[in-house]
Amino acid sequence: MRELIKLVFLSLLIVVPFRLFIAQPFIVDGASMDPTFETGDYLIVDEISYQFKTPERGSVLIFKYPRDPKKSFVKRVIGLPEETVSISGGQVTIINKENPNGLLLDEPYVKFAKENETARYVLGPDEYFVMGDNRSASADSRLWGPVSEENIVGRPIIRFLPPALFPGDHSEIK
Repeated sequence: MRELIKLVFLSLLIVVPFRLFIAQPFIVDGASMDPTFETGDYLIVDEISYQFKTPERGSVLIFKYPRDPKKSFVKRVIGLPEETVSISGGQVTIINKENPNGLLLDEPYVKFAKENETARYVLGPDEYFVMGDNRSASADSRLWGPVSEENIVGRPIIRFLPPALFPGDHSEIK
């Protein structure tokens, strides 16, 4: 019995800090990232990487929803701090110091772009413009604005089968 208590204590000593500071689970809810991630995909999120480096264009983020920080979303980084994002006819162009005339993004992961959409967004020093890969089914920075650096939770590093295949209550993980 003493060995069991010791094993449980050591396990908690390792698992709890890992869960609180290094990685956390996330369940994809919605079609906004189809086909990259689908509803029910169970992700493990690396919370450490973006403490030491900034997200790059094209990377996928888990972040706190700007309008309700209790909720977390998954989207792809399109615009970086201090850039201008221009959307026209389903195409995204980035205007920045390196590309003052604009860089047309090649986005092979995009599903169902909105062809009739035209908009322009200017990002601040710590702001990221994010969009879902399934543009026609995504509520993203086009709707509620940029994501501030402080709201970034991390990046998905592992994808498991949908949680329905695992026993237990997963309602608190979203």
